[in-house]
Amino acid sequence: MKTAPGSAHTEQPRWLSDDEQSVWRAYIDATTLLEDHLDRQLQRDAGMPHVYYGLLVTLAESPERRLRMTELAMAAKITRSRLSHAVARLEKNGWVRREDCPSDKRGQFAVLTDEGFEVLARHAPGHVEAVRQAVFDRLTPEQQKSLGEKMNNFAEGLQPSEAGADLPWLR
Repeated sequence: MKTAPGSAHTEQPRWLSDDEQSVWRAYIDATTLLEDHLDRQLQRDAGMPHVYYGLLVTLAESPERRLRMTELAMAAKITRSRLSHAVARLEKNGWVRREDCPSDKRGQFAVLTDEGFEVLARHAPGHVEAVRQAVFDRLTPEQQKSLGEKMNNFAEGLQPSEAGADLPWLR
């Protein structure tokens, strides 16, 4: 796309070059396919989507296997509404429970149950193998380091620190 029909903007957009467009489309293809691959693996083996698995991992790594809901939304990079729906499903499975926050009547904690921890422990090896086969087995150690640096650079640039930033966990 080289022009925007009916655009009221007088300044021309900085269109991607052919090389940039190729890189961008490769990135979109790879990330879409990777997320689908991991989601299908977890749905097949654990009966949960990838985002739910990530929530369980985050809780398992937290002190006392618990986090405030707002902190869990921030860690997962999802909206509070999406988190609330996910935690409701995880509660229904008996893998997570909510607890009221004693210091803030509006706040709640998400707590990983023993059953949730067991589910995570049972399915972690298969998930790690899926990640290893899809990503790390395809890269040299130098490429892995470079990829990590690039992804951290992207993530840092997309999380502005100024007040009023439009980040998922603030919605």
